Amino acid sequence: MPFININTNVSISKPQEVAVKTKLGKAIELIPGKSENWLMVGFEGEHPLYFRGSDKERIAFVEVSVYGRVSRPAADQLTAAITEILEQELGIQQSYIKYEEAEIWGWNGSNF
Repeated sequence: MPFININTNVSISKPQEVAVKTKLGKAIELIPGKSENWLMVGFEGEHPLYFRGSDKERIAFVEVSVYGRVSRPAADQLTAAITEILEQELGIQQSYIKYEEAEIWGWNGSNF
């Protein structure tokens, strides 16, 4: 069950959320064994973010959490895809992406 959480200092409309969510649903397939069927996406728009002491740039901090391992080539491809999606849909040219791998992932009262 992957989870992609997007924190950004820009406003995100509902149509933009849907467009980003839809594209991320396809992009998550770059990680073998992952699909939109198990993908959860979160949005935190208009979130104060400072980089290099300034909050003037349109930026995003994205957390990608996955159950299991992600190969470096798959992460490289997904990072490129996420960066492109955020630029196309939200006009964000600076995206910082963090990956977290979980050995244990709970769901509905039990663990994978």
